[in-house]
Amino acid sequence: MTPLNYFFEALAIAAFVVEAWAFIDAIRRPARAYLAAGKQTKPLWLIILGVSTAIGLGYAVYVRNLSVIQILPVAAFVAAAVYLTDVRPKVKGLGSGGSSSSGPYGPW
Repeated sequence: MTPLNYFFEALAIAAFVVEAWAFIDAIRRPARAYLAAGKQTKPLWLIILGVSTAIGLGYAVYVRNLSVIQILPVAAFVAAAVYLTDVRPKVKGLGSGGSSSSGPYGPW
């Protein structure tokens, strides 16, 4: 293997870690938070992120053998990046949806 192959292997593993992190984070969030944030439903995000994690794992394991299908790992990483930068902050901001002592502008 050449140094460039090691670089792409490390890149594929890093992308897989990001995709797995997004998938695990989506599992942990309550379904009602997605609806309250005005985003797609939780099952849809779990499907998108689950498929992207599987693609990322496959590419990280078989990066040496895959030279034709280059767009799938990029699309998988983009899906995880969209979740982490757009959906996660809004869903995380809503929390678990339980009662709290915060008002709309801060604590009471």
